[in-house]
Amino acid sequence: MLARLRENIRVVFDRDPAARSTLEVVTCYPGFHALTLHIVAHGLWLRDWKLLARMLSHATRFLTGIEIHPGATIGRRVFIDHGMGTVIGEHAVIGDECSLYQGITLGGLGLASKPGKRHPTLGKGVVIGAGAKIIGPIEIGDEAKIGPNAVVIKDVPAGATMVANLARMVDKSVDQRRIEKAEQLGFSAYGVGADMNDPMVKAIHGLLDHSVTTDKRLELVLQRLEALGVDCAEERATADKFDPTYLNQIVD
Repeated sequence: MLARLRENIRVVFDRDPAARSTLEVVTCYPGFHALTLHIVAHGLWLRDWKLLARMLSHATRFLTGIEIHPGATIGRRVFIDHGMGTVIGEHAVIGDECSLYQGITLGGLGLASKPGKRHPTLGKGVVIGAGAKIIGPIEIGDEAKIGPNAVVIKDVPAGATMVANLARMVDKSVDQRRIEKAEQLGFSAYGVGADMNDPMVKAIHGLLDHSVTTDKRLELVLQRLEALGVDCAEERATADKFDPTYLNQIVD
């Protein structure tokens, strides 16, 4: 326990240039308080003293403004800077050396897509910017960086940097027309879910749809010409290799 406390103090000096003394860290850093009390609450949770663990985490939230479920697993040398409004769910796993800033959420889904797992898993050295929301039983790879106010609902590979998603009104009629178009083409160019409604993504998908339709019409023309005895071998040999599935993955 004392070793963990020393680590939690040392990490503040390593990552916060405003820290001046050990006494200041111990008395004035709510992130240090929250992590220290979580060690106790998590120990109680593992020993099946769950009500007492919840009561301690509730008191910690009142004192620090940081809500950490006692069931959450937090590694060594984790740093919470400021931390007000931070929420960490029951099944969240935070690897060693992670840095979390104020107002972040490691939240869960009401119906878990993975049995017994509703909250994210952060690898080693992950940095989560202020206000970021990471939702669901997803995995954030080692050394990944999540920008301020980003909303992340899919796995993030190691070393990647994710930037913010802006909320937009969902136009259900556009989504329905897109689904009907995909059924006609036999190809869906959705790189994101229909409810994301990103205008740039939709524009790119529209171009992909048009390209697929054009290719099908050109293929039909070539087939008709060949049926009339026209040699189209050269046209087929020099045709561009268009892979809409690959482009769709890039958009995603």
